[in-house]
Amino acid sequence: MAKPATTVTPNTWEFLRDPMITPTGFREYDARWTYPDEINLPGITALGLGLGTQMHRHGIDPVIAVGNDYRDYALSIKNALMLGLMQAGIHVKDIGPALSPMAYFSQFHLDVPAVAMVTASHNPNGWTGVKMGFDRPLTHGPDEMSELRDIVLTGAGEARPGGSYEFVPGVRDAYLNDLTRGFKMTRKLKVVCASGNGTAAAFAPELLRRIGVEVVESHSTLDYTFPNYNPNPEAMEMLHDMAASVKASGADFALGFDGDGDRCGVVDDEGEEIFADKVGVIMARDLSKLHPNATFVADVKSTGLFASDPELQANGVTADYWKTGHSHMKRRVKELGALAGFEKSGHYFLAEPVGRGYDCGMRVAVELCKLMDRNPEMNMSDLRRALPRTWVTPTMSPYCADTEKYDTLARIVAKLTVMADNGDQIAGRTIKEVVTVNGARLILDNGAWGLVRASSNTPNLVVVCESPQSDEEMRAIFADLDAVIRTEDSVGDYDQTF
Repeated sequence: MAKPATTVTPNTWEFLRDPMITPTGFREYDARWTYPDEINLPGITALGLGLGTQMHRHGIDPVIAVGNDYRDYALSIKNALMLGLMQAGIHVKDIGPALSPMAYFSQFHLDVPAVAMVTASHNPNGWTGVKMGFDRPLTHGPDEMSELRDIVLTGAGEARPGGSYEFVPGVRDAYLNDLTRGFKMTRKLKVVCASGNGTAAAFAPELLRRIGVEVVESHSTLDYTFPNYNPNPEAMEMLHDMAASVKASGADFALGFDGDGDRCGVVDDEGEEIFADKVGVIMARDLSKLHPNATFVADVKSTGLFASDPELQANGVTADYWKTGHSHMKRRVKELGALAGFEKSGHYFLAEPVGRGYDCGMRVAVELCKLMDRNPEMNMSDLRRALPRTWVTPTMSPYCADTEKYDTLARIVAKLTVMADNGDQIAGRTIKEVVTVNGARLILDNGAWGLVRASSNTPNLVVVCESPQSDEEMRAIFADLDAVIRTEDSVGDYDQTF
């Protein structure tokens, strides 16, 4: 294979002929680029050839399930990827338009070793990428992504005979049947189903109706221009819209799904937005009654309640805080034999006997309905209020270029570590510990904390703060942490504040 150019020059003869790939698109646990500014279609084909070559190097059967999300350019991207895979001698099983978790499900349903899902996930239009994996239910982590990057960018992809194509119908219905099998609601439940006109619109309303839920549809018409907002249940714009729909309809709660359906956001019956880590604690409380002494994994952006909640402690729960990122979390859940993993961004990793260990917003929707069915006297707001009170910022992402963000973060972490060593205070409190498993999580003497890390998917840092004491303290933690972040000239504006 020709070595791809590392700069992309649209509207040239070469752009329609030669692979062009910006190297920064190879991220920690998947690949993402803006298209066509950072990758062209021959570049996507080179990616497919490289992925197929990687499959052969790992000695797995040369068969892969491939799907795509609902974007106007997703099919072109998928066709280019499949061409490269077939050039590498891979038998491609095309499952058609899909959610990422439907693609992961297809590995089990079709009994194939590998998966490649063409998706920009929750990123805005203009982005594309691939989530991929060889060891179900896991997806590529940093080691596999680094290996793939080297194969592709050095032109080491190897063409082989034997590649072929097969379209496989019926996977969507099998996926929905698997999610709904054996369960029907016994209490009346009215749920706002928000998909932001994204791929989940073709799944979520039908899924909920199948289990006996009354559905209030919100932006459920497929429209890849995303005319209302970008489907991202971590964004306040979508959460606010979900809250308005709950209040207008009198629904019991709202569920919102991102662009590829592997994440789920929740708004309760009072229109209160419950960040996903708190929803995780609610689910962990319920699941730990059914499965005492369970282990739960939470990402470093998540609330401290997984470790400190008295009810979880009474149920014998072991809490493990781990690296943010769907591949990191899936791998950690499997390594520890955990019952579930919870990520503040809205990824939930429900393992056996609840799920199969991969992140699936549809599975979460069904399990939340089951939870409400097991607690017929409770509203979602009752479950929220039953948690110990904490005050937490939304997830905020100041701009920092992909080429600079890791070096910038390293300097910020070093400054924060020096502050802790010197006995400096944050929000008037002593820094008890600096956890550096993924960026820096500063834990204060009362359990409050602030986090700064690098986004694995976009040119941003990520900042979250939480206080068990007050809104004022939460804001003070952010102000002091942001003051350190602002010492770096490479950090730009936040995508959202509070």
